[in-house]
Amino acid sequence: MKRPFLFVSLILLALVATSAWSYYRRAGAGEGMTAQAEKFLATLSTDQKKIAVVAYDSESRTNWHFIPFFDKDGKPGRKGLQVRNMDPNQRQAAQALLKSALSEVGYGKATKIMAMEALLKELEKGVQGGQIRDTERYYFTVFGTPTAEGKWGLSIEGHHLSLNFVVDKGQVVSSTPATFAANPATVMKEVIPAFPKGTRILKGEEQLAFDLLASLTPEQKKVVIAEDKPMEEVRNAGKPQPATGGPVGIAAAKLTSEQAKVLRNLISEYAANMPADVAEERLAAIDTAGFDKVTFVWMGAEKPGIGHSYRVEGPTFQIEFVNRQADAAGNPANHIHCLWRDVRGDFAIPAK
Repeated sequence: MKRPFLFVSLILLALVATSAWSYYRRAGAGEGMTAQAEKFLATLSTDQKKIAVVAYDSESRTNWHFIPFFDKDGKPGRKGLQVRNMDPNQRQAAQALLKSALSEVGYGKATKIMAMEALLKELEKGVQGGQIRDTERYYFTVFGTPTAEGKWGLSIEGHHLSLNFVVDKGQVVSSTPATFAANPATVMKEVIPAFPKGTRILKGEEQLAFDLLASLTPEQKKVVIAEDKPMEEVRNAGKPQPATGGPVGIAAAKLTSEQAKVLRNLISEYAANMPADVAEERLAAIDTAGFDKVTFVWMGAEKPGIGHSYRVEGPTFQIEFVNRQADAAGNPANHIHCLWRDVRGDFAIPAK
């Protein structure tokens, strides 16, 4: 018999057990991911593999999203094998695969996002649609065959989480789009013990941006604040490639050294969700293309509790953050969607 929340319980326990795990001492992520993907697939039945394994060139590889949705038959519309349909051994293997694809920091955020579905279920009791909140409603898909010399892809996805990777000859060549989201952004009242009051899964992504905004002079803010209302949503959500349109806002070259440091810290907060070698490649690419060309633009209110959003963009990457929706308890602007995309091309597909 399957036990409720077993998958999330396993990954949260594993996270505690590996608190000494050093983010900066991990081996190459691609090799580890390939090994763990092979182990995960080895636990599956023939029928499960038909669901979990898809051809690398399948159109579904670029079909992604972080919202819950159903197909026309009312069944879950996502690709991949759902955690709910895995036995305990398979769930442990899936957990190890997730862990291999992220840093300790990113793994912690991902597992808490999954576990937060239990909080949403409590907050949305009796609300239409509340039944879709499920800690086991996350999906694992392997594209192609994971081998040391081959190219293959990985998707781990569900509500408020979409992680997409391509590994080629043991190297991670794409780690985007990567979406992390949280509802509530800040837990205002303890409803279940796992999420005490004040919990902020994506604290750094929001607070560092507020810190940077607060450091700007009135003249700088005239350049940075583009709109008095936030974006409706992160752009091109669910589409294979990020939105284009050129840089907007203030360039890093126009910031003071202290302001530029905060901007770097904000970018690093996102990059650090990935294993060390992937994060380092992201940051090195930014510096190679020219950190001075990175821009920061703000839309919406300058304080929490009122809709706000921002974008950080450079020649190689794009970060977008939106907090405008009320949380499940009705608290305004307490529901974050944020992501990192590669303007050179997501999914290891060159941008046109």
